Amino acid sequence: MQDQSMLNKEILPIDDVYVPVKRQKTLDPVKVRELAEDILENGQTSPISVRCGKVGFVLVEGFHRLEALRALGEDTVEGYIVRARLH
Repeated sequence: MQDQSMLNKEILPIDDVYVPVKRQKTLDPVKVRELAEDILENGQTSPISVRCGKVGFVLVEGFHRLEALRALGEDTVEGYIVRARLH
């Protein structure tokens, strides 16, 4: 994982963040609801991580945070733009 202290937080449109299908299957609605409640009280405390995709961004980390913000009706999310890892 990259050192996030070197990255700048960006404000990203939620609709521009693509969640890979494989990742979508891991959604836990209870966790989303709990995070949404926490975000209402404390704001988004941890940015998500994305990489640049062909169009917009591809989610790397923070699926439940993204879905909690979406559930709250937010249009944007704080995130770090990271470089894709080479396999």
